[in-house]
Amino acid sequence: MTNDEFDALVARLESQAVSRPLLYKMRVLMLALLGYGYITFMLIGLLLMTLLSLAVLKGIGLKLAIPLLILIWAVLKALWVKLEAPEGRRLTRKEAPALFAMIDDLRRRLKAPRFHRVLVTHDFNACVVQTPRLGIFGWHRNYLVIGLPLMKTLSVEQFRAVLAHEFGHLAGGHGRVSNWIYRLRLSWHTLMSSLTSEGRFGTFLFRRFFNWYVPYFTAYSFPLARANEYEADAAAARLTSPSSIAEALTAVNVVGRYLDERYWADIHRSASDLPRPAFAPYGSLADKVSVGLEDQPVQEWVSLALDRKTSSEDTHPALADRLKALDQAPQLSLPAEQDRADKLLGDSLSVVTGELDSRWEQSILPAWEERYQTAEKGRARLAELAAEIASGVELTDQRQYEHACLTEEFGDGADAALPMFRALQKASPDHPIPCYALGARLLQRNDPDGVALVKRAIELDDDARLNGYELLRDYYWGIGQEQQAHEWHAKLVERHHLLQCAQAERAQITLKDKLDPHGLDAEQLATLRAQLKGIRGLTRVYLLRKRLEAFPEHPLYVLGYCCTPWWGLRNRKRTKALAQRIVDTVSLPGEVFVLNVEGDNYRFGRKFFWKRGTKVL
Repeated sequence: MTNDEFDALVARLESQAVSRPLLYKMRVLMLALLGYGYITFMLIGLLLMTLLSLAVLKGIGLKLAIPLLILIWAVLKALWVKLEAPEGRRLTRKEAPALFAMIDDLRRRLKAPRFHRVLVTHDFNACVVQTPRLGIFGWHRNYLVIGLPLMKTLSVEQFRAVLAHEFGHLAGGHGRVSNWIYRLRLSWHTLMSSLTSEGRFGTFLFRRFFNWYVPYFTAYSFPLARANEYEADAAAARLTSPSSIAEALTAVNVVGRYLDERYWADIHRSASDLPRPAFAPYGSLADKVSVGLEDQPVQEWVSLALDRKTSSEDTHPALADRLKALDQAPQLSLPAEQDRADKLLGDSLSVVTGELDSRWEQSILPAWEERYQTAEKGRARLAELAAEIASGVELTDQRQYEHACLTEEFGDGADAALPMFRALQKASPDHPIPCYALGARLLQRNDPDGVALVKRAIELDDDARLNGYELLRDYYWGIGQEQQAHEWHAKLVERHHLLQCAQAERAQITLKDKLDPHGLDAEQLATLRAQLKGIRGLTRVYLLRKRLEAFPEHPLYVLGYCCTPWWGLRNRKRTKALAQRIVDTVSLPGEVFVLNVEGDNYRFGRKFFWKRGTKVL
């Protein structure tokens, strides 16, 4: 199912869910049961075939029953999808009695199942994770995963509203069926991923069905899943208050964006200046977020969050629609220190925070040190170029570009480097690199002049298409022109698909492939022969060119070689070593696929031998 087909189906079903909700829910329920029905049908069919073979065919039936039983076992094993348990620091009731008291109260009032584990993580999020013990047949183990940054930036009541929303997805009562459908979507996706990636024996019975069924069920149940989000918000409003859930939703959107774009970006940027991390990001997070948001035009952050539109890319409605359903205005209310939800951790707060800070430092230290070394080299190189400029040396275009990039990254920053990129583009208006470099930086500043420059770079260089399409899509999305953004996104997806096809086409050679003459001129052929003669052990070498569907202007040469004398035995280790030497030595005006045409590949040898002009050594 394509994205357009998915969007069209969702749009049609959303109107149906509003006009005839009962009929729509019944259809979703029947479609949900279809998946289980297919599995049951296949298993019963295999079992009946086994029993019939034993009853009718007697002794011969036993021979047939054994592979059928093996197939049944393989099918059950394939359906036994195992989900890894979420990672995090486990909290016990003894460590955080106040938090567990809140959890127990919400669980009791919403008739939600108990949680087997409560975990604290570094994410700015809270969620319920269910891992099935019996694969798609259920018997879940429930985990409540709570992000410490979330607790540090929400008040107790706001945090309670967030938990109530998450518990709402597991609630009993009248919403039980909708919640089951909501969770089943995830289960079917997990099963399809397992069937397509692991390739176990027996999965062929299910792969084709679920490749159709899962995307269709996902689209068909999409309006119900989105309605489930609204219902979870309503449940949170009933258990706390509409203003509490509105404040929580606003904070999650605004603070979450601030953390991604400013807080963590500033921390990672400091790796250029400090040889080791010199701070505790989780310990100081709450205070720095409060100060950081006070220094920024908060209303702009709120407006950005409200500008996001609800789309079929996510079942979660946009902030504006969720607040409208609650009949609430956006309210960003950061808590005072004594009101923060992290106090629910009690005496364990400092221990948990310290552990997360320590884990963060351990995980990031290798990359941090590497970044610092890179920055040191960059600053040294920038100083060299600056000294050359000061002494009156005129830099080449390439070194001017290097100077601009180093100034931006390790020198005086983006504002100082921008005039350099402008000068480069003005001097070389028809070169793709200056056009793209300046265009990208202008688009990051929401300057529309960057559009023409990026388009020009795309015209000049095919390699700029992928990143160029992405830049233009993000620019138009950021300024609210969604139609334009979707158009560039479609081009991006198409380009991705083309590159994947090209990669797959060049990754292997089959006997069905069309192979053409190599097309090298005499000089290129002489150079190739000289390179091959320097590789000891080659007895014969053939060269052809694969006929390509994608990017035929970029040739793929197929070099077949022999290395075993007629009187000798084939040595796989030597054959492999020679292939690597050929790759390291041979230089052709395109990619080279090296293939030994002996042993199992002897049919390629025949194909090469009978083509005139293929033997180059």
